[in-house]
Amino acid sequence: MTSNAARALAHPSRDEIRLEGVLHALSDPIRLRIVRQLAGAADELACSRFELPVTKSTSTHHFRVLRESGVIRQIYRGTAKLSGLRTEDLDALFPGLLDSVLGAADRQAKRLGED
Repeated sequence: MTSNAARALAHPSRDEIRLEGVLHALSDPIRLRIVRQLAGAADELACSRFELPVTKSTSTHHFRVLRESGVIRQIYRGTAKLSGLRTEDLDALFPGLLDSVLGAADRQAKRLGED
Protein backbone atom coordinates (compact mmCIF):
# COMPACT_ATOMS: atom_id res chain seq x y z
CA MET A 1 0.00 0.00 0.00
CA THR A 2 1.38 3.40 -0.93
CA SER A 3 1.48 6.26 1.54
CA ASN A 4 -1.09 8.18 -0.53
CA ALA A 5 -3.51 5.24 -0.44
CA ALA A 6 -2.98 4.91 3.31
CA ARG A 7 -3.94 8.56 3.73
CA ALA A 8 -7.00 8.46 1.49
CA LEU A 9 -10.17 9.65 3.21
CA ALA A 10 -13.55 8.00 2.78
CA HIS A 11 -16.21 10.04 0.99
CA PRO A 12 -19.74 9.07 0.04
CA SER A 13 -20.35 8.68 -3.67
CA ARG A 14 -22.82 11.11 -5.21
CA ASP A 15 -25.54 8.44 -5.03
CA GLU A 16 -24.91 7.94 -1.30
CA ILE A 17 -25.38 11.60 -0.34
CA ARG A 18 -28.65 12.03 1.56
CA LEU A 19 -30.56 15.27 2.04
CA GLU A 20 -31.01 14.71 5.77
CA GLY A 21 -27.25 14.23 6.20
CA VAL A 22 -26.48 17.43 4.28
CA LEU A 23 -29.07 19.41 6.25
CA HIS A 24 -27.70 18.03 9.54
CA ALA A 25 -24.16 19.01 8.55
CA LEU A 26 -25.22 22.51 7.56
CA SER A 27 -27.31 23.05 10.70
CA ASP A 28 -24.31 23.59 12.99
CA PRO A 29 -22.96 27.18 13.17
CA ILE A 30 -19.30 26.09 13.10
CA ARG A 31 -19.83 23.80 10.11
CA LEU A 32 -21.83 26.50 8.32
CA ARG A 33 -18.97 28.90 8.96
CA ILE A 34 -16.54 26.41 7.37
CA VAL A 35 -18.83 25.98 4.34
CA ARG A 36 -19.20 29.75 3.91
CA GLN A 37 -15.44 30.18 3.96
CA LEU A 38 -14.98 27.37 1.43
CA ALA A 39 -17.66 28.88 -0.80
CA GLY A 40 -15.73 32.15 -0.89
CA ALA A 41 -12.39 30.51 -1.67
CA ALA A 42 -10.99 30.13 -5.17
CA ASP A 43 -9.49 26.71 -4.38
CA GLU A 44 -9.31 24.10 -1.66
CA LEU A 45 -8.22 25.33 1.76
CA ALA A 46 -6.01 23.66 4.33
CA CYS A 47 -7.69 22.98 7.66
CA SER A 48 -5.10 25.24 9.30
CA ARG A 49 -6.51 28.22 7.33
CA PHE A 50 -9.72 28.21 9.37
CA GLU A 51 -9.83 30.24 12.55
CA LEU A 52 -12.52 28.48 14.54
CA PRO A 53 -13.49 29.14 18.18
CA VAL A 54 -13.16 25.45 19.08
CA THR A 55 -10.37 23.01 19.92
CA LYS A 56 -8.44 21.20 17.20
CA SER A 57 -10.18 17.92 18.00
CA THR A 58 -13.59 19.57 17.74
CA SER A 59 -12.58 21.16 14.43
CA THR A 60 -11.58 17.71 13.20
CA HIS A 61 -15.01 16.41 14.19
CA HIS A 62 -16.77 19.20 12.26
CA PHE A 63 -14.71 18.58 9.12
CA ARG A 64 -15.43 14.83 9.40
CA VAL A 65 -19.20 15.45 9.64
CA LEU A 66 -19.05 17.67 6.55
CA ARG A 67 -16.99 15.08 4.64
CA GLU A 68 -19.07 12.07 5.65
CA SER A 69 -22.31 13.85 4.73
CA GLY A 70 -20.94 14.68 1.26
CA VAL A 71 -20.78 18.46 1.71
CA ILE A 72 -16.98 18.65 1.34
CA ARG A 73 -14.20 16.61 -0.20
CA GLN A 74 -10.88 16.35 1.63
CA ILE A 75 -7.56 15.30 0.17
CA TYR A 76 -4.03 15.16 1.45
CA ARG A 77 -1.46 17.19 -0.42
CA GLY A 78 1.86 16.53 1.27
CA THR A 79 1.18 16.95 4.97
CA ALA A 80 -1.74 19.34 4.49
CA LYS A 81 -5.34 18.16 4.46
CA LEU A 82 -7.22 20.30 1.93
CA SER A 83 -10.98 20.79 1.89
CA GLY A 84 -13.28 21.89 -0.91
CA LEU A 85 -17.04 22.06 -1.37
CA ARG A 86 -18.71 19.35 -3.44
CA THR A 87 -20.74 22.01 -5.22
CA GLU A 88 -21.23 20.05 -8.44
CA ASP A 89 -22.54 16.98 -6.58
CA LEU A 90 -24.80 18.99 -4.27
CA ASP A 91 -26.20 21.10 -7.12
CA ALA A 92 -26.94 17.98 -9.18
CA LEU A 93 -28.74 16.27 -6.30
CA PHE A 94 -30.41 19.27 -4.64
CA PRO A 95 -30.56 22.16 -7.15
CA GLY A 96 -30.41 25.54 -5.44
CA LEU A 97 -30.00 24.17 -1.91
CA LEU A 98 -26.40 25.23 -1.35
CA ASP A 99 -26.95 28.67 -2.90
CA SER A 100 -30.07 29.20 -0.76
CA VAL A 101 -28.36 28.16 2.46
CA LEU A 102 -25.28 30.27 1.74
CA GLY A 103 -27.42 33.28 0.81
CA ALA A 104 -29.46 32.94 3.99
CA ALA A 105 -26.30 32.54 6.08
CA ASP A 106 -24.80 35.68 4.50
CA ARG A 107 -27.97 37.68 5.21
CA GLN A 108 -28.05 36.43 8.79
CA ALA A 109 -24.39 37.30 9.34
CA LYS A 110 -25.00 40.85 8.08
CA ARG A 111 -28.15 41.19 10.20
CA LEU A 112 -26.23 40.06 13.31
CA GLY A 113 -23.15 42.13 12.52
CA GLU A 114 -20.96 39.05 12.09
CA ASP A 115 -19.69 39.97 8.64
